[in-house]
Amino acid sequence: MKRILLIALLSASFISAISCGRFSNPVNDAKAERLVVISPIYNEIIWALGAQSAVVGVDLSSTYPPEIKNAQTIGYHRALSAEGILSLHPTAVLHDGNIGPPQVVEQLKSLNIPMKTFTAKNDSIEGTKALIREMGAYFHKEDRAEELCRTLDAQIAASLERVKQYTDHPKVAVIHFGRASNIYLIVGKGGGGDGGAASQMIEWAGGEMAINSTGMQRMESPEIIAQANPDVILITDYGFDRLGGSIDQVKALPGVATSNAAKTNRIYRVEENVLMYFSPRSGENIGKVAARIHQK
Repeated sequence: MKRILLIALLSASFISAISCGRFSNPVNDAKAERLVVISPIYNEIIWALGAQSAVVGVDLSSTYPPEIKNAQTIGYHRALSAEGILSLHPTAVLHDGNIGPPQVVEQLKSLNIPMKTFTAKNDSIEGTKALIREMGAYFHKEDRAEELCRTLDAQIAASLERVKQYTDHPKVAVIHFGRASNIYLIVGKGGGGDGGAASQMIEWAGGEMAINSTGMQRMESPEIIAQANPDVILITDYGFDRLGGSIDQVKALPGVATSNAAKTNRIYRVEENVLMYFSPRSGENIGKVAARIHQK
């Protein structure tokens, strides 16, 4: 029955697309009027630009701004369904390349639904500003894009100045729940790839990463946290809430209970969109992270 439904949806979407000629539109500007956007940073920038009226669907990992929760969701970005996307009759899908499963991506491509990934990457502040400008051009919001870039620079400078008030440099461990793999992960110092933004944010906030490895690793052995012995543990919102919002449950994760952070209860929930990727709000987010890690 599910297979029949999928075939029907695919056929209906394809026929509808041909009749209105929408798939003939090039995906190089915002002429498309029904956008499915699968990327938290893309969605955050779209809302910041004031271009959200064209968005009809978003992925579950897109959680900022708060009003994005009113948008229709199409599933987790690595576990998408063609049915969910096609039910919104998209004229284009914008994504950052981190989507799946592959068979769903191929199904969408087979229908010639325009799919676009922007060239700039938010792997640094300069990269984030380049992405803001590129998306600003796409949505014909160039002036607003420049305003966002100026504000980002100013807020970073202001936050870095305020961080100078802190004299301690706590060792911070970041725990992130990987929904695609259904496991808890330890974030390392970065140096590119997953975890790079978190590492940089912790450093700017006046702390140091407790885990020296690059990227993320499974939280399997108690020795990972025990040997690092962090002063502070930050756990991203989904993983914290999955444990019932209980610090005691966080302490039950491998190696956490023996850490200085557990002994002093310096275990804090932090929103993924604040810590795990660079965004137009990174300047103000430095201040939020600093307030957390220096809290006693």
